[in-house]
Order: sequence, then C-alpha cells, then structure tokens
Amino acid sequence: MEKCNNGSGPGTLYVVGTGPGSAEHMTVAAISALKNADVIIGYKTYLELIPEFLEGKEVISSEMMKEVDRCRTALDLAEQGKTTALVSGGDPGIYAMAGLVFEMAQKSENKCKIAILPGLAAINSCAARLGAPLMHDFAAVSLSDLLTPWPLIEKRLEAVAVADFVTAIYNPKSKRRTEQIVRAREIFLEHRSPETVVGIVTAATRENETIVITTLQDLLENEIGMQSTVIIGNSQTYRWNDLMVTPRGYADKYAI
Repeated sequence: MEKCNNGSGPGTLYVVGTGPGSAEHMTVAAISALKNADVIIGYKTYLELIPEFLEGKEVISSEMMKEVDRCRTALDLAEQGKTTALVSGGDPGIYAMAGLVFEMAQKSENKCKIAILPGLAAINSCAARLGAPLMHDFAAVSLSDLLTPWPLIEKRLEAVAVADFVTAIYNPKSKRRTEQIVRAREIFLEHRSPETVVGIVTAATRENETIVITTLQDLLENEIGMQSTVIIGNSQTYRWNDLMVTPRGYADKYAI
C-alpha cells in the first residue's frame, strides 16, 4: 500500500483494525497502511500493543473517552495532505471508530479519502478461543449505556433472547457498570435453560488471556471485566472437550 498523496491536496485517512492486539493477527493491508503512514493516531492502550509499527512515525495517543478528538485530529491531518492511520482495536466498523469518522467527515465536509481496513473483531477472536459457538445465527449486544439508553439495550436483549440467537455480549462490566450483566442474565434466564452453555474470554490472544466455559446459571460466579466478551449459546449449543460448539444442522440432513 503506497502513499496516496504527492504533497498537494487532501491525503488519505486509513482507519485500521489491529485485531486482538498482535501483528500475527493483523491483515497484510493493515500492516501496510501502518508502515506507510506519516502519522499514527490511537488510544494509548491499543498503540502499546503494536510498538513495532510506531518507530520513526509521528504518533498521537490519547486516553479513553477521547474518540471524537482522535477522529477530528486524524481527519484534519489527512485533509492537510498527510497519510494518516487511525488505529482501532478489533474491527473499526464494530463498536469502534469507522462510523464516527464518516459522521464527522460529512459534517465538516472533509475532502480526504477515507479507507476502512478491517480487523479481527472481538467476536471472532473470542469465538475461535472457545471453539465454534457462532456456527448458527448470532447477534452482538453492547451493555455500555454511555451512548445507548439502557431501556433500549434491555429491549434488544429481550429480542435476541426470545429469538434463540447465540449472543455475544460486548462491554459486559466495568468498575462503574456492575448491574447490567446481572440484568442481562436475568433476561436470558427467562427464555433459556439455566444449563445454557456460556463462554467468557478476557484479553483474547494476549498474555493475560483467560478462557472460561460455564453455564448461564453460574455466569456471575466468574471474573468479568471490560476486556471480556461473553458469548451465550443458543438452545442447541453444547460443551465438548472444554470447547463450545453450536451445531449448524448438518447432522439432521447428512450422515456425518
């Protein structure tokens, strides 16, 4: 991937998904964008996971809750002609920066080129650690009520629980938010067996990774934090060899 500006006119803003946090889980396109960027911008914790791509670069890092500032800075630098990489952990289009970039670019009538480079989302890397929990229809719901009203989140939890979707719970718990995961479990218990298989993956692929397979009944007995993703199985999901498997239905149609 080459620089897309000759020094005159707007440059390119690459919104780069770095996946769970190491180069071996990043796409070739994402690595190329980082190598060719003049400026790399991102949340401090995510940038610390990819130090090998920061050497010799102008690096702008900031703390949590500064998403708007990061996007504004990235758009401004790209419009000035710099090849800019805005880093998102996981995939930038899933609970991350891509949508905000487009919203702000539209509002400011920014003329830079914007390219979204996907990455492994938490739902992908966590599912792989658990086995094959997403083999049938699934949904993702974030329990963070910072940007979404809690009554709407409850409504969505109710809908996916009733519909028997395998459900990935993002942002399940923080130091401030402790009751949302309790309520989510209550909603699912209204529609699913207490023995429903549940997986909890924290810090997938990182040094402090933990993997737990439990049940809906015992979910809250386990450590859950902001780096955790909780995957609640459907009525057919089962546990085998410390793995979590959701059948697609092949056994009902073919001799396997």
